[in-house]
Formats: sequence, C-alpha cells, structure tokens
Amino acid sequence: MDTNLAHTLQRVGRAFRLPGPFFSSEEINRGNINTTYRVNYISENEEGVAYIKPYLFQKVNTYAFRHPTELMDNIDKITEYIRTRCPDRTTLHFHHVERDGRRLSYFDDPTLGFWRVVNYVPSVTYDVCDDPAVIRSAGEAFGDFQTILKDFDPSLLHETIPGFHDTRRRYEALRQAAKEDKAGRAAEVREELDYLFSIEDEACRLLDLYEEGKLPLRVTHNDTKINNVLFDEHEPRALVVIDLDTVMPGLVGNDFGDAIRFAANFTEEDSPDISHTGLDLNVFWAFTEGFLSRTADTLTPTEIDTLGLSCFALTVELAVRFLADYLAGDPYFKIKYPSHNFDRTRCQIALSRDMQNKRDAMDSIVRACAAKYRRG
Repeated sequence: MDTNLAHTLQRVGRAFRLPGPFFSSEEINRGNINTTYRVNYISENEEGVAYIKPYLFQKVNTYAFRHPTELMDNIDKITEYIRTRCPDRTTLHFHHVERDGRRLSYFDDPTLGFWRVVNYVPSVTYDVCDDPAVIRSAGEAFGDFQTILKDFDPSLLHETIPGFHDTRRRYEALRQAAKEDKAGRAAEVREELDYLFSIEDEACRLLDLYEEGKLPLRVTHNDTKINNVLFDEHEPRALVVIDLDTVMPGLVGNDFGDAIRFAANFTEEDSPDISHTGLDLNVFWAFTEGFLSRTADTLTPTEIDTLGLSCFALTVELAVRFLADYLAGDPYFKIKYPSHNFDRTRCQIALSRDMQNKRDAMDSIVRACAAKYRRG
C-alpha cells in the first residue's frame, strides 16, 4: 500500500472518529468523478471477537463540484430524513466530524482535500442488465426514493447544478454553439440540428407544464442509472439508492425519463451503429411497474400522464447537450475519439425517434400500471 495514502486515510478516519485500528484499504474504480476507497478497520463484536469492519471513503472532486459543502448539506438532510422515517431499511449513513461546535458530514483540509465517509453496504451493482426482476426492483428503489421524500420540502435543498434540466436553456446553448461553430462542424450535422429544432416544443413540454403550475417540484435524484442502485448479493432485490451528489429540486419525470433512457435502450448510449438503437418495451414495462407500484398514489394525474413524454424529453435533452458540446469542440464531455459526441448525439436521436413511434404503447403501459397500483 502507498504509505502516503495510508497516512492520509488514517488522518481522515481519525477526523471522523472511527473506532478501532486501521487495517487496510483498496481503491474502488467506480464512477468518473470522485475517488473512492474501501477502508477496513479492526473492530470487536459483543463477545469480544475481532472482525473487519469496512467503510467507504470518498475524496470529492471539488473541480466538478464547485460547492461541495452545499452538496453535502443536501445529502445530509436527505439521508437523515430517510433514516429517521425508515429505521428498519438499509440506508446510507454518512459519518460526521465535530468542528467549532458544528456537526459536519465532511472533512475539509487544505492539504488532504474534501472527504466524506459512508457506511459500507455489502451488495452487487449492474451496469447493464436485461433481467426483468432486476429492472423492476430498480424501479421500486427509485419509486421508494420518491415516496419516502414526498413530504420533504424541496426548497430546503440547494440547486447544486443550476438549470440542469432547463431544456430551453439547453436549446439556446445549442443555437449559440451552431452559430459560433468553433470546431467547424456545423455543416456536417445539419440533419441532426434540423431534427432537434423541429421537436423543440415537444421536448420542452415538461418544463412548460411546470412553469404553468401543472407539475409540482419534488426532491429528485437526477442520476437514475441502474448502477446507482445497490442490490442484494443473493437475489434481485434492491437495497438502497446511492450516488446522491445530484439530489436537488426537480420534476419526477426527470428521474423516470433518464432511468428509461439509460436502461431501456437496445444499445449503449454512444453506439456508433444505431441500426439496432431503440426502446426495449419489456424493460420499459418492468421499470414502470416497479416505479408505479411505489408511486401510483403519490404522483399527481398529470405527473403520471407525462411519464412517457418524460422519456422522450430527457433523451432529446441529452442529444442537444452532446451536439452542442461537439460543435464547441468537446470541452465538457470526455471523449475517446474525435466523433464520440456526434455518435452519442445520433444514438440519442435514434432512441428519441423510436420513442415517438412507441409513444402510444408507452402511455398504455403507464396507464395500466398506474391503474393496477392506485388505491381507492
């Protein structure tokens, strides 16, 4: 083990007052932003028998998250709220430090960086999965997240990424990128630009409904990929939703739509071959049933009616973001080759076109699941 790293982790552990001596650590290569370690301590059970107790240490990337204390304030409020209301469930527990009479869920040091420590949950995750039981369970997990927090006032949370799902602002950024054409690519993407601008009003309809007062603001996760759910190691049962860095006020359709966009595509989101790209209705049905089994009595009729629309809207929004980045010379999204963002754009466009064709089927599935699980 790197001696400097071991000393750093021990200093962080002492700040969080973790009991028992430090034993070992290993880096967990999960995610592209923060640096995560499983850190093991020696502890004792009630009979005095020693055992290894693991924790997750994360060094937060403060370049990506420019206001980490606000981010951790959101996480602290949400996790404490969930733990209080669900004492018998598996929940995330972030440890705290005492500083100047304050109880903080982070350790910020000018030389060591910005750290947090959370309990370790034995589990498995899935980056890609077409097992209906797993997909349904993921839908249940994100549905539970919504239902548990249905009475939490979203105004208590910081908007850590302002305008994250402001689709009209995303479109304005695309117009500006096409006008400036910094990378000299506008001519080659004319067909994609024409399509995206032709569907702008439909893609922005969720936002318009919110501004008209027809959709409520809720606590949303904003990164509802299936790999942000921890599952039981022995059965397809969701344990807890993780990666709460983007939790903030938003629309429920943002979470539902992004989950479907990621999980129900026949291909990867950056597939250069879009001949098979499209919406897998079996995956859509499984996730929708799981989600609405938990939320049918929580969501408003308009929220339920627009779940199908939300999938289309979130897919188009991401296509807009990818294309704007491509036109600007790829300053935001990491790329592996020069046309990577263009391939991402084309894949999302192909998925959105297929969603348009399957919209009646999607809406029928949503209505059937809502009717099945709505009480009264």
